[in-house]
Amino acid sequence: MKFGLLVFPGSNCDRDMATALEKDLGQQVILLWHKDRGLQQFSTDDCIVLPGGFSYGDYLRCGAIARFSPMMQNVIEFANAGGKVFGVCNGFQVLCESGLLPGVLLRNAGQKFVCKNIFIKDEEATLKIPIAHGEGRYYADERTLQKLNSNNQVIYRYCNENGGADGDSNPNGALDDIAGICNEKRNVFGMMPHPERACNNLLGNTDGRQVFNKLFNI
Repeated sequence: MKFGLLVFPGSNCDRDMATALEKDLGQQVILLWHKDRGLQQFSTDDCIVLPGGFSYGDYLRCGAIARFSPMMQNVIEFANAGGKVFGVCNGFQVLCESGLLPGVLLRNAGQKFVCKNIFIKDEEATLKIPIAHGEGRYYADERTLQKLNSNNQVIYRYCNENGGADGDSNPNGALDDIAGICNEKRNVFGMMPHPERACNNLLGNTDGRQVFNKLFNI
């Protein structure tokens, strides 16, 4: 499996992601510049990653301009053909803006940038993963939320360290404590927390490796 890492002007987590994938997880990474075109070197067994940051300075809305970049047009085609796509933080915002994932990411409740370790859970584990965002409050209409839940498309929810839900464990006011989702075909994934920042023993946390293992079996 190869990972194509898309780099926008304003990306600031691309090197973090590349280091985690290459050094910590032993994967091949190819950097992709936003103005380039073509993903011929990738098959649908590979994955395109959209990293965190402030693509195009977050002008208009987060991810709104990045959605129209030349390379994103290829990413949309790649995803529609069954290729794997993974967006983290700003990458999650870009995926929602592009229509590859439903819903939107709004300003955090309290209107403050939040940067800290939080806990998320899936059906198997509770993980400690860092967040760093100002617009991470997931929102969707009631029909979309019902569909996400009935199709098991919520891949992570915010929780406390024991896996329970309470008012303090949701850092941004996201509906249903949603921290990450996937599409119906389960080949496009987006999440606000940064698993790439929790993959090395030197950081005192390797819970992020479980995210990559769950989604991509690495």
